[in-house]
Amino acid sequence: MAYKLIIGNKNYSSWSLRPWMMLKGFNIPFEEQCVKFNTEAFARIVPQFSPTGLVPVLIDGDVIVWDSLAIGEYLAEKHALMWPGDTTQRAIARSFCAEMHSGFGALRNRMPMNVRRKYPVAPEPEVAKNIARIEAIWTSARRRAKSTGPYLFGAFSLIDAYFAPVVWRFNTYDVKVNPACQEYMQTMLAHPAMKEWEIGALAETEIEPHDEPEYVYGRKP
Repeated sequence: MAYKLIIGNKNYSSWSLRPWMMLKGFNIPFEEQCVKFNTEAFARIVPQFSPTGLVPVLIDGDVIVWDSLAIGEYLAEKHALMWPGDTTQRAIARSFCAEMHSGFGALRNRMPMNVRRKYPVAPEPEVAKNIARIEAIWTSARRRAKSTGPYLFGAFSLIDAYFAPVVWRFNTYDVKVNPACQEYMQTMLAHPAMKEWEIGALAETEIEPHDEPEYVYGRKP
């Protein structure tokens, strides 16, 4: 039986992108169910599987996993090579993912994921701190793994799926990063799964006003 992954709007749902990218990036078969935010269907379907009432949710027969980081760990226990193979590298990658999972609130609030839009802004101080930290993470990872492949730890792994929404955020808001990070962003944007996600996001017509730049920035240019 293939996995089933319940996700929200592709244009906005950064949390949904992560496990979707994990599955697609490793060619793991799954059934996708996209339930749009702020609809009767979302209120009816998602709480049946997620005690938090949030997406994403991974269903594997009788097993239900409802957090993106937990989904990644669950998949990595069932499929080989999803984390870096080296013990030290794997520990560092997990630490970076945990940091992303629990932090960067200013970036999330002021640069919500919006795949359809291009909206250059000058980052505010707290957002700039978040950006600098992410740039440091990416630079550190690429320095360690540059000779082994183009992704953060060489080969594509769960950490790349976990930072995929950040790549979209930086792309939407025209965030300036150093050449190594820019090269990594281009690698990610060229990934077939990222392109497929973008096609799905562009096909959506729903608008979530609170996640549109004009709302966040008070219609400032």
